[in-house]
Amino acid sequence: MLMSRLPAGQLGDGFPSMNAARWAFPLVGLPVGLLVWAVLAALPDGPVGAALALGAAALLTGGLHHDGLADFADGMGGQSRARRLEIMRDSRVGSYGVIVLIFTVLLGGLALAEVGADLWAILFVSLLSRLLMLCTLDVLPPARAEGLGQQASGTTSRMAWLPGAALALVCGVLSGSAAVWGAGAVMLGTAALVGWQARRRLGGQTGDVLGAVQLASETAGWVALAALLGAG
Repeated sequence: MLMSRLPAGQLGDGFPSMNAARWAFPLVGLPVGLLVWAVLAALPDGPVGAALALGAAALLTGGLHHDGLADFADGMGGQSRARRLEIMRDSRVGSYGVIVLIFTVLLGGLALAEVGADLWAILFVSLLSRLLMLCTLDVLPPARAEGLGQQASGTTSRMAWLPGAALALVCGVLSGSAAVWGAGAVMLGTAALVGWQARRRLGGQTGDVLGAVQLASETAGWVALAALLGAG
């Protein structure tokens, strides 16, 4: 319901908290990844098909992670922690956010065009980029006393990682390519870099930080896959 626009019915009384439901965050990568693969498989190889595939994924997620990355980029221009958090709350997108979004979408589209309709590799990247949001939630404290980052944080079992990690592992094995593991390492490094900046300049994570982790690591995964598959 939060991370996609797929119809999921309505929640009645006693619905789980964000913290209790966060184990399902990575699983949203399955329908998103399948959509990306289906568009790529249905169209001729090249940048146009990749651009349409990423556009379809953005429609399916409602641009949630794009919004987070843009807000995070804008916030990094603030002169103090309080000002950065204030900027990130502003619904308007500034020049930093626009530039980062253009660069990220362009780079991701060009890289995905090189990867092509590789089902298992696409699912691996889609799942792992969302699993890294859970890692960020457990490593970083909330930067605010309210908001999505705070609601999804708290002491929970590391078993929340298990469903997403297991599915990503299966997809990586089924891909049959060592390139996916190299891409996974690059994605982990990218998420760590975003998290380090968030800890240093914001004091922790927010919902926007989580969106930035997802989209930045996913794009890094496409780029790494394109480079490693081309080298192979």
